[in-house]
Amino acid sequence: MTFFGRFRYKARLTLKTPSTSTTIMKKKSASKSAFFNLRVLMGLCIVLAGVVLALGGLGTFSAITANSAQAQPKQQKPKILDIQGLPPGFDCSKIHDLGIDKMENLRAGRIMIACGAAQGGSSSPSSAFLRLTKDLLPAPLAYGAADVDLVTHPETFPNITQSETYTIANPDNPNQVLVAYNDSRGRNATPINISAVSVSTDGGLTFDRLTCPDVGGSCTVIGQGPFAGTEGDPVILYNKPTGKFFTVWIDTGCGGGGMGGYYSATPSDPHSWTHYCVHSGGSDDRESGWADNNPSSPFFGRMYVSWNDFARGQGIFVRHSNDNGVTWSNETQVTNSFIRDVQITGDPTNGDVYVAGMDEGGGGFPHNDINKIYRSTDGGVTFTNTYTGPTFPGPGVGAVGYFAVMFTDGGGYWRHEGWGEP
Repeated sequence: MTFFGRFRYKARLTLKTPSTSTTIMKKKSASKSAFFNLRVLMGLCIVLAGVVLALGGLGTFSAITANSAQAQPKQQKPKILDIQGLPPGFDCSKIHDLGIDKMENLRAGRIMIACGAAQGGSSSPSSAFLRLTKDLLPAPLAYGAADVDLVTHPETFPNITQSETYTIANPDNPNQVLVAYNDSRGRNATPINISAVSVSTDGGLTFDRLTCPDVGGSCTVIGQGPFAGTEGDPVILYNKPTGKFFTVWIDTGCGGGGMGGYYSATPSDPHSWTHYCVHSGGSDDRESGWADNNPSSPFFGRMYVSWNDFARGQGIFVRHSNDNGVTWSNETQVTNSFIRDVQITGDPTNGDVYVAGMDEGGGGFPHNDINKIYRSTDGGVTFTNTYTGPTFPGPGVGAVGYFAVMFTDGGGYWRHEGWGEP
């Protein structure tokens, strides 16, 4: 990281008064004599003028040097970096060609920051004040007073950030609620582990963040979650035929940057999760999922995952599993060009599957967006574009690269413009 600052130059001028004269004369204050002495005044003016010219010349010289340097084109060498979780020797000049500047997952963000193409975040200095304010406010003004904290077990600064929750309740046991989310707790773990799940067994009154007390089963590092090798971007599904929960993340164990996760029938036990892959790839992004848990549906038990594959034209693809997650079908290509995958969902009455997408108008700011819906009536084998909405201005006040931002402070807040189920 490079820091730019201003340098302050301080000129110091030292005046020496002549030694005391032996000539008999009227005694005066030495300071007054020096101040009103014409020769001293002239010397002072010359010195000050020299200082001013020197400083001005320095600025002019700097400007000339800068302009000269700018006028002479430099041969830029490719920036090659070894980035955690990637094969050694990543070429930062390929960011745009690979679509990394359009991706939303934390793996892509890590690459952008490492290559100097994006600015990393930092903790808010006002967070402690806001927490104190909340505690001091009387009800009902205590904002969030009924909220339940998902983040249990110790945390170590600065790895204390969580984001992007995905919540699901067990339809066969409403007391069992799981929330998947990004968690920076394991960003320095080997392998990386920035995914987390908090489990409630009392209908959401309390939650426990899955944390490994020892090594065994899916627990590989004490004090971390059981999802080693995953890089966030949470999805969690419930498979009714088996009573298992399936998490889906960007997974380094599935081709380096594909989609996979862990499943468990006893999710409260951090040792009980088993790894699997949905798709082995190197540039998967913005995955979403849906499970058909209606026993009367012609596709009962089928699980679906959609995503943008930036290694194949940046289009939307869908895979499904007919055997409760043991195997996953070859993907169906929903779009031939870049349309952001917003969310996949389904009609529980007849098993139809819908994918919501968004044409983001080339990104940046300002730009226009278009909502799109794609429908499948054959269990995700084929999809048809059944709805294209009108254009509307994308939200934001500016842009950092491809993404629009909500604030004018130069970035840090990237905003995805479509979210949730259609």
